[in-house]
Amino acid sequence: MKATIAVLAGDGVGKEIVPEAVKILEAVGERFHHHFEFVSGDVGGQAIDSVGEPLPRATLELAKRSDAVLLGAVGGPNWEGLEYRLRPERALLGLREQLGLFANLRPAKLYPMLADASTLKREVVEGIDLLVVRELTGGIYFGKPKGIEKIPGGERGINTEVYTTDEITRIAKVAFEAARKRRRRVTSVDKANVLESSELWRRVVIQVHKDYPDTELSHMYVDNCAMQLIRYPRQFDVLVTSNLFGDILSDEAAMLTGSIGMLPSASLGSHTGLYEPIHGSAPDIAGQSIANPIATIASAAMMLAYSFHLEKEAEAVEQAIVKSLEDGYRTKDISSPGTTLVGTKAMGDAILKNLLN
Repeated sequence: MKATIAVLAGDGVGKEIVPEAVKILEAVGERFHHHFEFVSGDVGGQAIDSVGEPLPRATLELAKRSDAVLLGAVGGPNWEGLEYRLRPERALLGLREQLGLFANLRPAKLYPMLADASTLKREVVEGIDLLVVRELTGGIYFGKPKGIEKIPGGERGINTEVYTTDEITRIAKVAFEAARKRRRRVTSVDKANVLESSELWRRVVIQVHKDYPDTELSHMYVDNCAMQLIRYPRQFDVLVTSNLFGDILSDEAAMLTGSIGMLPSASLGSHTGLYEPIHGSAPDIAGQSIANPIATIASAAMMLAYSFHLEKEAEAVEQAIVKSLEDGYRTKDISSPGTTLVGTKAMGDAILKNLLN
């Protein structure tokens, strides 16, 4: 097959980890006889520095005409003082909105050889294999009214949580379809005892579930879910939730696996999917070649599976990651006594070697 991939490395460690994923995709093309064209664009802080805005029109147009987008990370202390609409993070919201990326899939699976890298006890984290399905274009991040306004004696910040039946229906369908390929259990996370938007969320999810009688549905309040992820994470298969709750819970789930540097994500809509590690730009370690590239490489594997329907190729990348970990290679965030400490490029090279063997 032939495909065009927009490569948006962004800021911080994004410039180090994205090239490692690109070389893995190039190797997949070589091994399985596909042709991937990689076209780079500026995004986030680097775009602000070059053209004065976080999501230039040229980058957005590149993303729209590409078959998939590989994104690194955006943000950093250099741009924290900017006006809100000009901050690097606005590029992410803009891409999601303009590409119609309403479903964010974040798998959290513990590699057995990394059980001791988690801050939780081995007996708690062993066997973790869950998927957070986060609604991505609705909720409090996009609801209106929003903003900061003057009031007597100070200011008032406003954000509005808004969901419609259609928005909830389509994300619920994604969750149930994903569960059918896994262990057929969906936990819908809300705050229906307090929020009217969550009351609607629960009603709609229950209605959608009628079309999936082969799949189990349960409901959990978000505060209890946050606790249960720490207490007994193996109980979960697929979690489906709103934009804000999913943002928080998926990062919590990531840390169960030992490092946020291990977790990939896919943002899906009607056409162009966006793939990125869930960690940020990590400016504290940027430029040191110690960042973990596995999350970005695993995101590339998700791209192969979800955008290009190349399941065999995606599995080959996953197995190359596993083999490299079995060989004892570790970046700093997941290192332990008796393992081989390597940098960003060396970890990518190890995965590349195992992919081509």
